[in-house]
Amino acid sequence: MTQPVEIRLKRAERLLEVAFDDGSRFALPAEYLRVESPSAEVQGHGPGEKVTLAGRREVGILRLEPVGHYAIRIIFDDLHDTGIYSWDYLHQLGREQATRWAAYEAALAAKGLSRDPPRRG
Repeated sequence: MTQPVEIRLKRAERLLEVAFDDGSRFALPAEYLRVESPSAEVQGHGPGEKVTLAGRREVGILRLEPVGHYAIRIIFDDLHDTGIYSWDYLHQLGREQATRWAAYEAALAAKGLSRDPPRRG
């Protein structure tokens, strides 16, 4: 199990930077973390139930909360706060970022959805 040695929230850039004890470092955009949330709301309750979230391009992170010595809870400014991101899951998100992001964009396109939030007014 890899452990983080540094976690830095960059609110203005909507970015979470995580450095791990294996030497890896990842810059994880808030939008990516939100659409890959480990919560049941996003992942569903079983295989093949993952939800494709649209309109999250501008989502930010309000704060991080430690969960024991194994994870963090990320509170997003769209008020989503039920995902618990274990160190292993954060590391996996970093390693698989390019593949997961491409799959997300393909899923949006296939469903005719956009990363942009809906316009108001």
